[in-house]
Amino acid sequence: MVNILISGGSVAGPALALWLRKYGFNPTVVERAPSLRDGGYKIDIRGAALEVVDRMGLRDEVERNSTDMRIARFVNVNGEQVGTMSAQLFGGREGDDIEIMRGDLARILYDATKNDVEYVFDDSITALQETTEGVRVTFENAPPRMFDLVVGADGLHSNVRALTFGEESPFIHHLGHYISIFTVPNHLDLDRTEIMHPAPGKSMGMYSTRQSADAKAMFLFSSPPLAYDRRDVTQQKKLLAEIFAGQGWEVPRLLDALVDAPDFYLDSISQVRMARWSSGRVALVGDAAYGPSPASGQGTSLALVGAYVLAGSLAAAAGDHRAGFAAYESDMRHFVEENQKLAANNLKGMVLKTAAQIRFQMFMLRLMPHLPGKNSMIKRITEPIRRAAIAITLKDY
Repeated sequence: MVNILISGGSVAGPALALWLRKYGFNPTVVERAPSLRDGGYKIDIRGAALEVVDRMGLRDEVERNSTDMRIARFVNVNGEQVGTMSAQLFGGREGDDIEIMRGDLARILYDATKNDVEYVFDDSITALQETTEGVRVTFENAPPRMFDLVVGADGLHSNVRALTFGEESPFIHHLGHYISIFTVPNHLDLDRTEIMHPAPGKSMGMYSTRQSADAKAMFLFSSPPLAYDRRDVTQQKKLLAEIFAGQGWEVPRLLDALVDAPDFYLDSISQVRMARWSSGRVALVGDAAYGPSPASGQGTSLALVGAYVLAGSLAAAAGDHRAGFAAYESDMRHFVEENQKLAANNLKGMVLKTAAQIRFQMFMLRLMPHLPGKNSMIKRITEPIRRAAIAITLKDY
């Protein structure tokens, strides 16, 4: 039995653990957080990723936890509605696509694996030493252990990637924007509704999903790379407040909620681009290897498909990591590239540069329901996402 350590307990890590266990491997998941990370933001599952969820046997559970969002409303500085869009079109979804909160998906994957997979919370890898017998792993808290293989499923700022390939700057490509999301009181009494207020170079929003008593605030803004401490949440909150100071609509009230926000998140909208996703006995999966950025809407789908392909490739190679890792990279490369292409074009509509562009966008939103051939127009909007989402043929391992 091959012992495999997975760093990261969000989506890619538990998904990989599920498939590895199914194929007879012995996975262990180490997660820096003291417990399963709840909450988070809305994520989409579509195309090949939905097929992976089906093969996991988790489709019904995922659908039961869908956000069930109904509408996206666009408002001006006074809160007056200036345009609307269906939630499906706003998220680029069609057909069977599912939107779910990241924390709900993480919980579903954890529940599906917790009885067969060892989880180590509140710990992190500090060193990796490859030997002829495997990889000697040193932890912050636990004593060192030997594993046959190590997989980094630990996100954009991957610790495993840094330990194996070096510091992150050659691999992370900044797309000129930042995103912040955190929980706020639902003072607008939103029900499966998303409200967006665009401003030049910025976009502010608030939404509440099905069966949620609170809401999420979302801030997007264009900016060159910013210097701040990723571990200093207080500094990040101050930075966000300064950038959005003076904005209208509900922004002052949302910024007031920063103080008590339990799940504040701020990071650049960036992509991870690497020539290879493995070195020796260490491999990367999900955002750690090929994060497409939140602007693509495909990070979760890449994580689910990548986990499936990596585990299946190792199984097909009977545990030979050289052959398994090579097959994984070969089978995933085109799928990754097609999905990463989505981000730049999506960003153009998410954060507009000028007031004139905003006025034109709102005009088109009001006009679209009355245009002949509107369904064809909508199909053209969603087609690039659909095409990228199915840009891989899943093998039956």
